[in-house]
Amino acid sequence: MVYILIAILIFGVLIAVHEFGHFLAAKACGVRVNEFSIGMGPQLFHKTKGDTEYSLRLLPIGGYCAMEGEDEDSDDDRALGRQVWWKKFIIFVAGAFMNFLTGLIIVICLYAGAQAFYTTEIVELNPDFPQQGEDGLMPGDTIYAINGERIYLKSDVSLIMGLGDTGTIDMTVLRDGKKFDRTLTRQVYTDENGKEYEAYGFTYGGIVEATPLLRLQYSWYQTMDYVRIVRLSLQMLLSGAAGVNDLSGPVGIVSTITEVGKETEAEAGFGAALESILYFAAMIAVNLAVMNLLPLPALDGGHVLFLLVNGIAVALFKKEIPSKYLNAINGIGFALLMALMLFVTFHDIVKLL
Repeated sequence: MVYILIAILIFGVLIAVHEFGHFLAAKACGVRVNEFSIGMGPQLFHKTKGDTEYSLRLLPIGGYCAMEGEDEDSDDDRALGRQVWWKKFIIFVAGAFMNFLTGLIIVICLYAGAQAFYTTEIVELNPDFPQQGEDGLMPGDTIYAINGERIYLKSDVSLIMGLGDTGTIDMTVLRDGKKFDRTLTRQVYTDENGKEYEAYGFTYGGIVEATPLLRLQYSWYQTMDYVRIVRLSLQMLLSGAAGVNDLSGPVGIVSTITEVGKETEAEAGFGAALESILYFAAMIAVNLAVMNLLPLPALDGGHVLFLLVNGIAVALFKKEIPSKYLNAINGIGFALLMALMLFVTFHDIVKLL
């Protein structure tokens, strides 16, 4: 039960942080905020300061930032719809920025006590590896990219090599500060017991002592890795490698957090379980940031897209697109998004039964 509550709290905090980003940006840009709420449902507490009502509501599942002129036309000079494009842009992306920043801060806190980090240094080559030497690979080379994907962490190597593995990889390595491109082919090798196996023939994974600067650097790498995971997941959806049935909604994520917590606690105690959940929370935060910036109606990225379309319309036709059409598109997008969420939630519940 405790992990279910933790999972719900994580969702609530991340959504509230997102809305707080919109709130801060709106206030900074001079936009009137009618209400800023932490939580949803019936009010437990509210206070009006200036022209903004601050609310605390019963259900800890997010919150909202209600801006003047956000969903309707308004004659108020401080209405969102009456602001210049760059102020709107800042307000629209601020929520995603706060989610990304939250994920980064969580990872920084988790890495604060790290004593060392694994690197992508090549530490050994199989004696039968055919491309040894200056024109191939050498121990001490650092893996920089594979198949065009930047390698940040040791775990990235196996992840990227496993994507559509054809038996050949294009690798970029760093050697004495210079980049070298290499093409490697999987070979058949023999282990010490005489058993044959297929591999690329190199062993990677050096260790470097953690310094304050390196902790920040690896925190950034881990956060960017979360961004890539979202991108790769979207690519798999678009290519058909994954389907809608592979998606998880809030119910599925809560179930996953609960399982991770229970399994980790059984193996290493509650402290380790909480640490694992925080890594998961950081990934969810970054996921929310990236997904919210997709150029789809009802998402922040959709609003940014409408800004661009409006800008083109003004440049070409000297006239903005009427807000009623944009609101209608947003309404349809929101309905479709809710339908998808209901489907995913129902699918998650069925999997749990």
